[in-house]
Amino acid sequence: MLNLQLARKYSRAIFEIARDEGKLKEYGDELSNITHVFITEPELSLFMTNPQVETTAKKTVIEKAFKGELSTDVYNFIQLLTDKHRMELIPAIDDQYHALANDALGIFIADVTTALPLTADEAGKIKKKLEDVTGHEVQIRAHEDRDILGGVIVQVGDRRIDGSLRGSLRALRSELMAK
Repeated sequence: MLNLQLARKYSRAIFEIARDEGKLKEYGDELSNITHVFITEPELSLFMTNPQVETTAKKTVIEKAFKGELSTDVYNFIQLLTDKHRMELIPAIDDQYHALANDALGIFIADVTTALPLTADEAGKIKKKLEDVTGHEVQIRAHEDRDILGGVIVQVGDRRIDGSLRGSLRALRSELMAK
């Protein structure tokens, strides 16, 4: 709970800087890249979150890994997180930041669940249809769940559209049981 509150506080801070600079997307991409590095390089993550490792050593690693690759604001933000021993919050900060940025930019996230992987063409068609319906830019977050048997389930915010075969079978069963 405390970590989530801290992540919100830090994400709000970098979000406000990005908004003031007019760089919501750029800073978001940089945070996502840092998160990706931390997730794909577990040794780096362990090193950066180890309380026994001196802050100066961590900052040296940050400098070698990210200096010149990040904007000054994001680089300084990562250095601040290192100073405050909050590097373990990077994934949560990234998530919270993107939620704030998407809201500010009017971008909706659509969780699309299918039994088989979506092709690029299918994802494009779903994205276009959702943008037409919502009037907003939509980003697709694809999920696979073989239990839905076929079709698609779309979740945008608190709205859910169940076009799955499993959902249709449930509805049919309910209808038959009601008679």
